[in-house]
Amino acid sequence: MKNSIINSIKISIAVAMAIGIANFLHLEFAISAGIVAILTILPTKRETVKTALARLVAFIIALGIAYGCFQVFGVNQWAFMVYILPYAFICCLNKWNAATAMNSVLISHFLTFGRMDAQAVVNEVLIFVVGVGIGIFMNMSLRSDRDAMVVLKKRTDEQISKILSRMGKRINDKDLADYNGECFKTLERIIRDAKNTAEVNYKNQLKRQQDKDAEYIAMRTRQYAVLREMYKMVSTLQTTPRTARVISDFFENMAEAFHEKNDCKLLLEQFGEMKKYMEEQPMPENRPEFEDRARLFMLMSYIQEFLEIKEKFMEEEKGGKIC
Repeated sequence: MKNSIINSIKISIAVAMAIGIANFLHLEFAISAGIVAILTILPTKRETVKTALARLVAFIIALGIAYGCFQVFGVNQWAFMVYILPYAFICCLNKWNAATAMNSVLISHFLTFGRMDAQAVVNEVLIFVVGVGIGIFMNMSLRSDRDAMVVLKKRTDEQISKILSRMGKRINDKDLADYNGECFKTLERIIRDAKNTAEVNYKNQLKRQQDKDAEYIAMRTRQYAVLREMYKMVSTLQTTPRTARVISDFFENMAEAFHEKNDCKLLLEQFGEMKKYMEEQPMPENRPEFEDRARLFMLMSYIQEFLEIKEKFMEEEKGGKIC
């Protein structure tokens, strides 16, 4: 709702400015400058600049085709219809679909002028420049929503920490209430919002550079996939063997230590000690315990993968691969 209001205000101001400048320059069809400004304003800086450059090329091509058609057939509707055929084809070929209508409206002004001389061409060029220029100017005010990204990253980490803690409790209590995987829906929604925010922030940067936030969310997304496998293992445990308590405690340690700057090296050292302890334990005495012990060892392999994903990410970040 807030963004919609801001965009509406921004578009209104852009239209008023474009029409005002066009009138100040005594241009014919000044309202068209406002329409061009509207069509230039896109959600992000990068989209706006990229599209504006494409439409400039398309406009130059439109002028060239129109001039040829008007020279051969005269400045009339038949010439305009002949112009449309090759121009629409070129725009479709280059995926300039929006430029077809916008530039053709400017070309149609020559029919009203009844001529395509230097004065008329300058008028249309200035209409285009004013409209596109104001559209770009208004979009330069867009800023990356860094605060929202910080909040979403924190919420992602908090939700994963909560899931890890709940896993630790479920290992000790097979009747744990509300252990049904609903927490993953919340995490999936947060990650999706974070991805979208990171993408918009990236497109609001005109300089080409890697997006640290997007890389971070991609890392958490990989951990999310492993977390789902861990959940499957934990939810199928039917007993609470003595070794399970050790893993349960480790889950609590992970939950407490889970934050953006943790490189997981200490946790991996503790994991190595836990794995050695588990391997030294005597064989299970009955079939249910044997099956659950096998599930716990599978769970441990997922825990190791989960931690190594973060460790690798932090190493790449320190090595300058993520900037």
